[in-house]
Amino acid sequence: MTRSSEPHEPIDPGNEAWALSTDQLLKKLNVNVQQGLSEAEFRQRNKKFGYNQLKKQKVRSWWSILYAQFKSIIIALLAAASVVAFLYGEWIEGWAILIVIMINTFIGFGTEMKAVRSMEALYKLGTVKTRVRRSGKIVLVNAADLVPGDIIIIEGGDIITADLRILSSSKLQADESALTGESLPVSKSADPVETKTVLAERNSMLYKGTAVTSGAGEALVVNTGLNTELGKISSLVEITEDERTPLEERLDKLGYKLIVATVVMTIIIVVVGILSGRSLFLMVEMGIALAVAAIPEGLPIVATISLARGLKVMADKNALVNRLSSVETLGATEVICTDKTGTLTENKLTVEGFHLYKRSITIKTTNGRGFYEKGKTLNPKKDEALMKALQIGVICNNASLYEKSEGGSGDPLEVALLFTGRIAELEIEDLLKKYPERKETAFDPHTKMMATWNELKKNRYRVHVKGAPGEVLLSSTTYLHNSEIKPLTEEVKDYFNDLNEELAGNGFRILALAERPSSDLQEEPYEMLCFIGLITFFDPPRKDVRMAIEQCRNAGIKVVMMTGDQAETARYIAGEVGLGDAQEQKIIHSLDLDNKPEEEQLKAHIFARINPKQKLDLIDLYQKNGYIVGMTGDGVNDAPALKKADIGIAMGERGTQVAREAADIVLTDDEFSTIVLAIKQGRVIFINIQKFVMYLISCNVSEIMVVGIASFIGMALPILPLQILFLNLVTDVFPALALGLGEGSEDIMERKPRSSKEGILNRSNWLFILFYGLLITGAVFGSFLWGIYMIGHEPTQAVTLSFLTLAFAQLWHVFNMRDPGSRIFKNEVTKNRWVWLALIFCTMLILSTLYIPELALVLKLTPLSFSEWKVVIVMSLIPLIVGQSYYILKGFSKRKEV
Repeated sequence: MTRSSEPHEPIDPGNEAWALSTDQLLKKLNVNVQQGLSEAEFRQRNKKFGYNQLKKQKVRSWWSILYAQFKSIIIALLAAASVVAFLYGEWIEGWAILIVIMINTFIGFGTEMKAVRSMEALYKLGTVKTRVRRSGKIVLVNAADLVPGDIIIIEGGDIITADLRILSSSKLQADESALTGESLPVSKSADPVETKTVLAERNSMLYKGTAVTSGAGEALVVNTGLNTELGKISSLVEITEDERTPLEERLDKLGYKLIVATVVMTIIIVVVGILSGRSLFLMVEMGIALAVAAIPEGLPIVATISLARGLKVMADKNALVNRLSSVETLGATEVICTDKTGTLTENKLTVEGFHLYKRSITIKTTNGRGFYEKGKTLNPKKDEALMKALQIGVICNNASLYEKSEGGSGDPLEVALLFTGRIAELEIEDLLKKYPERKETAFDPHTKMMATWNELKKNRYRVHVKGAPGEVLLSSTTYLHNSEIKPLTEEVKDYFNDLNEELAGNGFRILALAERPSSDLQEEPYEMLCFIGLITFFDPPRKDVRMAIEQCRNAGIKVVMMTGDQAETARYIAGEVGLGDAQEQKIIHSLDLDNKPEEEQLKAHIFARINPKQKLDLIDLYQKNGYIVGMTGDGVNDAPALKKADIGIAMGERGTQVAREAADIVLTDDEFSTIVLAIKQGRVIFINIQKFVMYLISCNVSEIMVVGIASFIGMALPILPLQILFLNLVTDVFPALALGLGEGSEDIMERKPRSSKEGILNRSNWLFILFYGLLITGAVFGSFLWGIYMIGHEPTQAVTLSFLTLAFAQLWHVFNMRDPGSRIFKNEVTKNRWVWLALIFCTMLILSTLYIPELALVLKLTPLSFSEWKVVIVMSLIPLIVGQSYYILKGFSKRKEV
């Protein structure tokens, strides 16, 4: 077929692509179905039609991030304080507050800019790929690079990334609910339909945004980007909705509660101060400063940074997070439902042997490569029964082998069959030339079999079948014994059934092979079969899984295997990976599931021969009983369970696009240990956020208490409004940010999961905040009163002592954020390098307020003598010493109880 250099216009749905024949379409788009587009043709069409995108992801500009900083209630309060200062002629304080606004804005802009860019980089990691025939070769390309005329290779589980006209199909079905609202899968074929057929009934088309649920085929791209049906809908309605995570909502609720409490408390303090004779300006300014101090404005900034860093850490460890809301849920996960193949096992299948009637033939794929029977070398070309089994395995196959390596593309089981055929010098290309494939019945989860029709001569075919042993046996009426076909008696069936059970118990995956002659391509493939024998595959357990499951057990997380494999195979692998010993293993077969009481189902470790509906029911059962459930999956049939689970975890290497789209997290390495790492990071993120919230609020509570108590008892204020603003800017944000970047405690995976209903702060956390708020307040009053009564300072001079005591007490307070059970000098806080950097930086800033004359003038501070510094150091260390003493005593009492 000739091709012109200039591409044609894309087919618009108005041109009725669904009603045209495949030959008409190929001619119209000027493409050879066997070759596809060349690289030059792709570039021409890409230049003409653009990229296959609906809309580019919205990127936040730097100016919009900067503008967002001025929408904060904190900035509004500071601006009000600046206006009040100027109105009262306090020019220095007015300008000082404006500088505070600029500094606060700069910090907020810088940190949020970094966080937003980190998140945008993470979103770019997940790219949908599509199999395309280009220049006669099948290649994986980004969906955005599709152009009209591309030939797409389709398999069950694929997400459709452009509008396609089907060229060929085998049992092809698609879920079009996202486009048409039709809940059931729709059967598809290459046959054209009537011109006036409505969208939901255009069975010759596949549309962008839908999903292939089963079958296989090839299709032609007819529309891309905004020309697709989905593109037309998206161009009519543009809705931008920010994702609100449970964590953000909880932080907002906490913030609103603090604002209400602060406003009430501030009004009371201002009124009491005015009634006690203080100036109106001082008390209004103090009220605004207190409001700023009480509201932890660093919360959203630090929370964003902590989440972004946590997601980056997960991505670096091969866990790509699709939804922010899943991060919080991760830390509360109590049950992980996992499949077996590829997650608990290597998914590197090799054929162990062929098991014919009363014959076992083993295969070596490395040293001494070849076929062996009873220890002796066997030539497959001289063994009719073995050769039949090998041919069926190779020819009833959709995988492909690489030319110069043992690997291949496609189902690992089918790749293993092709590689075994290669050992016997059987190549799929040679067999298909000799016996051309005329039809395929794709694997069906219900029949658990697949079949191909291969032509022997004109109108004479051989049907090759492979599938689950039980189902293939039920469809067979004869069997092959050496080179003779005999009736399949109950005795022979029992032999193969017993053999199947024995092999499964030894950890093998098993397929059955069968064939039959046929003269009609429309015949039912799974009837009157001749049973050939069994093939055993071995998929070794992953080496890291046993340790990962042990970590889950220590962390209070139950691991449950839900597999479509046989019970004995599941039991063997469970034992190998440490999923309960032989006595503990509670296994339930899918056939018995409905008859088991809920209590017994909840106690089971293994569910064998499980189907997608039963997975959903089991997840629902766990959730009804209050468990937070994580679910792993890779196939189309896993998608409903992945969505149903609290945390859906898809396999990135072998998982289908449907599964990846439905999941909250995608594992780029398919390893179970990565799930454990992700859960650990989820716990770390939540605890880090909890710690910096406690730190911020306890520091702010101490500031409120200092001013509130002084106002109520009518004494001079130990700290002034601008000093509060300075401390709130310095000693709050940087140490809190450092806590948010911590790597977590060593024993974090030895604790039970927290309750998903638990808020950011619980009752004990609030008691912690009150306790340390009182300690810091007491230290501040102690240094202030020491300066007045022991040194003889005026209150205006003693304020320097109380300011520095408050500043350093808040800095040292960061060490009280360690876990009570951790060691005093070596814990998650002391090992956090960001904490030390924050302390050094903040100390330099605090000292600058004394020794930079302009700052000292603005904040009304005076240099201290050596004896006065001793007072500051001793008093500021009291909250730390008391806190650490409490931890030591608490740890000692626990050890004594044990």
